[in-house]
Amino acid sequence: MDSASGSNDPADPPAGKSTATVTPPPPPPPSRYESQKRRDWNTFLQYLSNHRPPLTLSRCSGAHVIEFLKYLDQFGKTKVHVTGCPYYGQPSPPSPCGCQLRQAWGSLDALIGRLRAAFEENGGRPELNPFGARAVRMYLREVRESQARARGIPYEKKRKRAAAGGGGGGAAGGVKVSVEVDGGDAGGEGGGGAPGDATV
Repeated sequence: MDSASGSNDPADPPAGKSTATVTPPPPPPPSRYESQKRRDWNTFLQYLSNHRPPLTLSRCSGAHVIEFLKYLDQFGKTKVHVTGCPYYGQPSPPSPCGCQLRQAWGSLDALIGRLRAAFEENGGRPELNPFGARAVRMYLREVRESQARARGIPYEKKRKRAAAGGGGGGAAGGVKVSVEVDGGDAGGEGGGGAPGDATV
């Protein structure tokens, strides 16, 4: 028998079937939150590499995170009146003043949430997460309260809504703040992270 007359090689495709492979669809683009979280993480890593003396992530503490938040104040867009300013405690100042711009509390709070998640997604242990340190939580609370006093509008905890009132209510224990924003996201968790232009 002529062995070349017919091939029984199992690698040969069956007659009538195409050998073309199906290309899987491309993965969906990352969400706005995921994109912002990646940018925030890269920004923090760059900050560590530029730190003097240089810092590694494994040696980063809550104190270094607070230092990073204070560093970001130079890029803030929220005017925070100091106690000596005539507009301190006024919700709607009638004219501009020379008080410095800082990061809004809502933006810092959302930023820490994203960095805390990114730390653990990149192999960090939850119990060693510097973004969840007590000192960081206390600092954010201090910023929240000081900005509220500067604007004269206290932060109020949201009240639970009755079940018959329909959905859409916030989680109990959240905070509520009224901030005049002229463009930008003043600190939503899924937002772009850049603080809005506000006066407090």
